[in-house]
Amino acid sequence: MPEIDVNANYTEVSRWTTGSGVRLAYRQRAGNAPTLLFLPGYASDMNGAKALALDTFAAERGLAMLRFDYSGTGASGGRFEDGTLTSWLAEARAMIDGLTAGPLILIGSSMGGWVALHLTLGMPERVQALVGIAAAPDFTDWGFTAEDQAQLRATGKFERTSEQGGDPQLTTLRFWESGQALRLLGGPIAIDCPVRLIHGDADADVPPAIAVRLMAELRSADVQLTLVKGSGHRLSEPREIEAILRTVAALVEPVQ
Repeated sequence: MPEIDVNANYTEVSRWTTGSGVRLAYRQRAGNAPTLLFLPGYASDMNGAKALALDTFAAERGLAMLRFDYSGTGASGGRFEDGTLTSWLAEARAMIDGLTAGPLILIGSSMGGWVALHLTLGMPERVQALVGIAAAPDFTDWGFTAEDQAQLRATGKFERTSEQGGDPQLTTLRFWESGQALRLLGGPIAIDCPVRLIHGDADADVPPAIAVRLMAELRSADVQLTLVKGSGHRLSEPREIEAILRTVAALVEPVQ
């Protein structure tokens, strides 16, 4: 895997103002098509190891790339507790429409994979391929027990302690309800472009069975699932990032 040199491949933070006045932080790299769009996971941002490795990859190949922080996360304005899957999906679509042109390869991590699926459904003519990294579609459904849901409805929020430590992860009732309205795994998903799913076989947050189910539901005939032995949910170790970069390279190189 190429060394991630943030200084050599640094792109300045820019700001995009939403219709509601929230300023979203993004980094954009000019280059050739297709544009790589990185979509972070829940409560994550655009400066994680996977996003930086993909930015280095784009720089080395002269590809355009866009990455950003959802409202209430990272360097973006707004409050995290005001965010919903619906609003973050709308933010991603607005930035695509306003900042990019031509074909896209969407690369979504965890919740970002769910966002990427919806973006592809809404703009199939733009999306050349989709990569899901530990993609977590419908996690508001299978990821919450009946007791969790009861607490959400009773108090308007649910906090889950991470095995990795740190502050508990907050889920609001508004976010949960928006996710429930955007579930995809109940039937065929009308996506026809190439889809690549990369998943750790020891993922305790998004069971590998979800990836298998997603692969089965996608209408595309060109869907591949890579299970990474011994890997958990983050997929940010060097060997895991190498698998991601190889996957993206195979999608990009035939069209260059």
